[in-house]
Amino acid sequence: MSHIPTVTAGAVLATSADTPEEEALICRGFDFHKYLFESSSSPITPNESSSSLQQQAPLLDAILSSMKTSGFQGTNLGLAIEQIQSMRAWRLSHVSEVKDGDPIHRDKIRARIFLAYTSNQISSGQREVLRFLVQHSMVDVIVTSAGGIEEDLIKCMANTYLGDFHLAGKDLRKRGMNRIGNLLIPNRNYVVFEEWMTPIIQKMHQEQMESDKAWALEVASLMEKNKNRTTNKQGGDDFFFLPERFVWSPSKIIRRLGLEINNEDSLLYWAAKNNIPIFCPALTDGSIGDMFYFHSYKENGFVMDINQDIRHLNDLALQSYCTGQIILGGSTPKHHTNNANLMRNGADYSVYINTGQEFDGSDSGASPDEAVSWGKIRLTANPVKVCADATIVWPLIVSQTFAKNVQQWKEETKDCVCWIYDDNE
Repeated sequence: MSHIPTVTAGAVLATSADTPEEEALICRGFDFHKYLFESSSSPITPNESSSSLQQQAPLLDAILSSMKTSGFQGTNLGLAIEQIQSMRAWRLSHVSEVKDGDPIHRDKIRARIFLAYTSNQISSGQREVLRFLVQHSMVDVIVTSAGGIEEDLIKCMANTYLGDFHLAGKDLRKRGMNRIGNLLIPNRNYVVFEEWMTPIIQKMHQEQMESDKAWALEVASLMEKNKNRTTNKQGGDDFFFLPERFVWSPSKIIRRLGLEINNEDSLLYWAAKNNIPIFCPALTDGSIGDMFYFHSYKENGFVMDINQDIRHLNDLALQSYCTGQIILGGSTPKHHTNNANLMRNGADYSVYINTGQEFDGSDSGASPDEAVSWGKIRLTANPVKVCADATIVWPLIVSQTFAKNVQQWKEETKDCVCWIYDDNE
């Protein structure tokens, strides 16, 4: 046969559509040879000529600058970096359409940044990366799970060790060792934690009861003063306000624990010091829950009001001109953050980092586009999901965003607020 069959030629050698060269990015990765041996004095991206490579730029920066054109999750990593840079740079003055009631000093209104993470991020060495953000007040709201609270505190008292994914659970149990992936936590860590935590719970309970007594006396006095009040024209009693009653909420407890630990290694400590609220709707789902359980046998009646926190969290989202959310992992922290942003018709910027898949319908693996359908991410947003282990990619992202020019960012955001009525002190 002298010629390729027509059907084969049509199938294999089909004509391509014209590529819009001025718009298309060329898929190219980082060229170590050019960086090391053909460097000049100006920065480069993979779609620029090799003559503009920059030797003086740190190697890590140069590699990560090429990620966007690498393809696969490398591209998503590059897009995540851009998304976080955008949420940090946003100012109300950037919005072209000025609405009635907009603040005069629009360049002092920035995006409110929500950071959510699952407990394994604190169990791992990611804790130090996350603490950096809180220590320097680079995020505004935190949502996590119970382990994200207690593991931070426990690490101030005892160490977590590296183990192996394949260590037998039966043998570890006999040795009093608990495994989280390839990490090991001795049982004694929780004993030390309980010894520290128990008197704090008792003290908080005592403060609650003393507050309740004072509140009851104030109400009784108020009722006595108003017992002879007249009936109003509508036929009902004249209305008067009851005094506010103090009740612990998870975020109040977490703040108290951050103050009590008084340790600069602790994320909770810096959150309390910098007035960054930490929300944990499932605070009892862990060792802390065990301790409240044990305490209930000693003294019943401790009250924890989760409704306070859902009001506070949702209001923080609602009272924002712009919101950005960064969510490491899935589960409750992911949905709780997304759902808060639903109250304002969705977040403006979103970055997911997790290994969950959406084929089973779970929220943990749900894509950003699914959140758009619920109104948790805005229609105008360009959300990014990086399908990767956060312990690998998150420190790389931080190196190109939050860790860049820290002092300059602090100066630029000085006196900025996320809502016109926020306290910027």
